[in-house]
Amino acid sequence: MANFFPRWCNWLPLQMAIAGILIACGLSAATWYYVTPKYTKVGYQPIQPVPFPHDIHVTQLGMDCRYCHSFVEVAAQSNVPNTQTCMNCHSQVQKDNPKLAPVRESWKTGKPIEWVWLHRTVDYVFYNHAAHVNRGISCFSCHGPVNHMATVSIAEPHSMAWCLGCHRHPENFLRPDDQIFNLDWKPDDVKPAEFVAKYGQPKSVTEDWTKKKHLTQQEIGQTLKERWNIAPSTNCQTCHR
Repeated sequence: MANFFPRWCNWLPLQMAIAGILIACGLSAATWYYVTPKYTKVGYQPIQPVPFPHDIHVTQLGMDCRYCHSFVEVAAQSNVPNTQTCMNCHSQVQKDNPKLAPVRESWKTGKPIEWVWLHRTVDYVFYNHAAHVNRGISCFSCHGPVNHMATVSIAEPHSMAWCLGCHRHPENFLRPDDQIFNLDWKPDDVKPAEFVAKYGQPKSVTEDWTKKKHLTQQEIGQTLKERWNIAPSTNCQTCHR
């Protein structure tokens, strides 16, 4: 018994070293996990019960996002289209296409199509779609170039840090209200004279922007931020209610 403690003490540095290595490995693994698509789900692209190529419907056929996602301007939550919306077209267009069999079956039975949700906010986070799209934030900012996706995937992490980046600097994302649903819009598309006539320019700016060839995103965003009194909260209770 007398010799037990000295022997145990001899092993203590080795045990501490092993514990340190395990802790370091655990922290490294956690860091790797929480900053990769496995956690953020960026790139997640599930197989849907019915293939819906957004690139064809939006870019080729010119359908507006709001035709299918009809609640986005008036509700906190957006919606996926119901079978009636699909059948408005597909009762005539490609009505015998075998890929659309689940749609026809849903129409016949009244059972909704079980779409696989991509963007689902966790229960402890509140997000209002209408509040964002009605104040200059485009679908593109959160969902990426959906209009060019044959199969929709998650383009942005939707993490707390990512959301705060926009709330702290909304001028990097705001766009004219008539371009919210134009996913191909670029700042270079703006004609400075027309923009200034409609929205003005920041109070601190003395240069006449109507003489400029192009406006930057920051110039456009700062103008709209002041014009619409955009001041997003970064308080925890804004989203965690």
